[in-house]
Parts: sequence; C-alpha cells; structure tokens
Amino acid sequence: MASEEGPAVRVERALLSPHDKTGLETLARGLAELGVELWATGGTRAALTAAGLSVRSAEELTGIGAWFGGRVKTLHPALLGGILAPRTDEGHRELRERGLLPFDLVVVNFYPFEQHLRDSPEATDREEYVDIGGVTLVRAAAKNHAGVAVLTDPSEYEPLLTELREHAGAVSARTRAHLARRAFQRVAAYDAAIAAGLLPPATGDDPFPSTILLEREPLRLRYGENPHQPAAVYRATGGFRSRPFEVLKGAALSYTNLLDADTALEIVSEFPLPAAAVVKHATPCGVAEGTTLREALDRAIATDPVARFGCAIAVNRPMGPGDTEALHGVFVDLLAAPEVEPAAREALERRPKLKLVRTAPPSVDHSRWEARTTFGRVLVQEADRRQIAPGEFRPMTSHRATPEQLCSLDFAWRVVRHAKSNAIVLAQGPATVGIGSGQPTRVKAVELACEVAGARAKGSVLASDAFFPFADGVEVAVRAGVAAVLQPGGSLRDPEVIAAAEKAGVAMYFTGWRVFRH
Repeated sequence: MASEEGPAVRVERALLSPHDKTGLETLARGLAELGVELWATGGTRAALTAAGLSVRSAEELTGIGAWFGGRVKTLHPALLGGILAPRTDEGHRELRERGLLPFDLVVVNFYPFEQHLRDSPEATDREEYVDIGGVTLVRAAAKNHAGVAVLTDPSEYEPLLTELREHAGAVSARTRAHLARRAFQRVAAYDAAIAAGLLPPATGDDPFPSTILLEREPLRLRYGENPHQPAAVYRATGGFRSRPFEVLKGAALSYTNLLDADTALEIVSEFPLPAAAVVKHATPCGVAEGTTLREALDRAIATDPVARFGCAIAVNRPMGPGDTEALHGVFVDLLAAPEVEPAAREALERRPKLKLVRTAPPSVDHSRWEARTTFGRVLVQEADRRQIAPGEFRPMTSHRATPEQLCSLDFAWRVVRHAKSNAIVLAQGPATVGIGSGQPTRVKAVELACEVAGARAKGSVLASDAFFPFADGVEVAVRAGVAAVLQPGGSLRDPEVIAAAEKAGVAMYFTGWRVFRH
C-alpha cells in the first residue's frame, strides 16, 4: 500500500455500477452538484436517469452493451484503462492517444453472493451470483488509489461527500488509501465466501477450510473481560453462518455479555419444551424445562440464589407478560429471547440496568465451529452437537433408575456439557438443583454441587462430564442422597467407582464418551 501522504485528487469523473443502490441517488446528486461528470452501467444509469439526473452510459466508451446476459459488461479496456492509467504525464499522454477518459471515483458493490447463500442454502444457481466485472473494477481502482477513490459500501458515501464539499471537490491521499484498504478487504471477504459456498463443503478426515477470513462487525463492545481491555467482534466469512441478534434495550454489550448469552442460548437449544438457562461466567448455574416458560424460569432461577446475581438468562420461547414476573427480585444483567411481547417489553423497560437481546436459539442440528486462541494461533473445533441416545445408557450396577430418573439423567447430561470442567450437575426431574463446575478436582465439583443443592440433593440424579478418577466423588454424592449417576466411564479405577455405587444401592450408567469443556 502506497503512502497515505500525498496530494489531494479532484474528482471530475465518476463511474457508478453498484448492485445495491441504497443511498446511490443521494450520492449521485451530491456529486453532480459538485460538478462531477457521472457515468454508469445500464441498470444504474436507468435508475439515476429516472431520478432526473444526467448520467452518461458506459456503453459509449465500451461499445459492447451487455454480452452473454450481462456476464461481460464492464470487462473492457475503455473502463479499466481509465481507472488503471497512472496519473503521470506519460499516463495522461497514453489516455489521450487511446481516446480514453480517466475516472477519479469508482462506486461499485457486488452481486449478493453471501445473501443468496444465506437465503437459499440449497440453491443450485450459486455461480450466477459470482460477480466478475464489479470485483475487477474495484481491484483496479484500489490498486490505483494514488489517483482514484473507490467506494464499495453505502456507509462510505456520506463521509466522502462531506470531504468533497469541504475541500472543493478533492479527496485526500489518506482517504483514498483508507477506501482502498476497505475495498481490498471486501474483495477478500467476497472471494472467501465464494470459495466456501460455491462448492459442496469438505468431507472426510479434514472438514476444515484452508483459510478463514474474519470481518469486523460494526457492533462496539464496552470492553473485554475487564474494563481496561478493549475488545471487538469479528464474523467469519466464507459460508460460515452467524446467529443474528438485536439489542432491544440497555447499555452496549461487553465481551463477557456475549460469552454468557451464547452459552445460555446453546443450553436452551437442547430442549424441545419451554426452557430457561441462567448463566454466570459462561457456565450454567440454573437450567430447567417446564410445561410453560414461566415454570421453566421459576425452576432455573431457584437453582442457585447466590450465583444468579448479575446473571444472563436465555429462553427458547417468546417472553410474555406473565413470564417477566419470574424475574422479580432477581438482578439480571442480560436477557435473551426469540421474541418479547409488547406487554412483557413494557415491564422489562422498567428495569434500567437490564440488557435485552432478541435472538433465536441455535438449532441442535446446525453445525458450528468454535474457536479460541493460543500461542498467537487460532484453535478451531466443531461444536459438540452429539446427542445421547437411550441405548447409550449402559448400566454398570445391578440397580436400575426409574423411567423418571432416566429422563432426568438425560436432562442433566444435556446441561453438564455446557458447564466448565470439572463439571457436575444434580437434577430433580427436568430442573437442576445443584451445579459444580470449573474445579481442579472432580470431587470438589461434586462437593460444590451438593452444597448448592442442600436438601434437594436427596433423590436427585447426577451427571458428570468426564469419568470419576476415584471413588471419592461418588461417595460424596451418595452421602448427599443422590440416587443415580451418569458418567462417561473409562477410568483405570472404574471397578472401584462402580463398587462404591453398587454398595450404596445407586444406579450407575456409562455413556462411553465425554463432554469435557475447558
């Protein structure tokens, strides 16, 4: 990239060929008022002419119209030469000799490949949405930003018009370099989306793409994990689907707000019935299903009255006015729901510190990547979407859980895989009564879960995200009154662990696979 220092360039001639015409008329009218000569391709020219603007046709220069149904329209030396010609004496001489006109401003955005991919994931005509001419024009203008400004997004229109008005129709070298940088980034993101979305996804032993491009989103975070840490949000482009969300009320979100909300939404997506998840520090401290959302909220909030302070809550059903009553007396920092009914919205507006977010929980069968950083590198893995089947409950003791306890074990297993290891979940029916997580030893996690549950531990069931390395964790659970245990198994001391459960008359089941989460 050339230096951002240099002479300003007066914009005398502009080429307009954007697919998305948002804000285009305002831009074109502002350019015309500054005396800029406007040139445009067919559809763009027709739209601007209908708005009463004087616009010359690019076909006057190319003489080819639109070949092959529009596939070849702007790929012509008359346009590319006018953009790429160096702004030197030699360059101007050659422009005159060839009868070409220099363009000082290029306004282009692309066929909406990414939007088509999102709207029609099964479409077979994706190739028709791959822009060739527009990308070529943008690359040419960005390369020659020493003499050309390029706009690739409607958000750039007004700032450029302001600069032109304040500087007698000229644009600075710094602005041209900035716009060129954005243009190259847009081309890179567009090409990445095509590379990932044009052909079937990779399968087999290596499903990961060779390149992942991150694009910064306009969402501004208040701070990172701590107020002294700046933070930003990036979206993976190239076929990766992001869950949309909208902040309905409250202060700007923080880094930890997003982590907590995502964890809570992932949890409630596990359940077909109305469900609520209470999350602190990106790990659950209360989860429940109910016949109604209000019932699920009451149960989830009741799990841990201490840990829930300043929590994030997600639900998988629209919030109604009666549901908000469950939050009375509970300090909730963030609430995420697929929809909020007007009466519920009115009630939540009276909570000044609440951040209200509208977003749907993810589908359990929607694969997703997870990423973390280490050693200055990015670790990527497929999200854990594996569902436990009834046949995977392998009984290891002579005692058997009741049908109700088996359902509760299934519920606890769905929750424990979202808690930080070492993780233990105690449940009564479809509701947690105690959660212990993030402990250095498994026995400590059991002790913490039993302490939170108190008397509710009696008759509860327990799910463990990984095997018990010793019998001590099971012995603690037995003393608290746990009636059934579900764990992966696989420890060298499995016989001792099973024997402890057998001696206590506790049903124990192995899954054969773990749901460990750091």
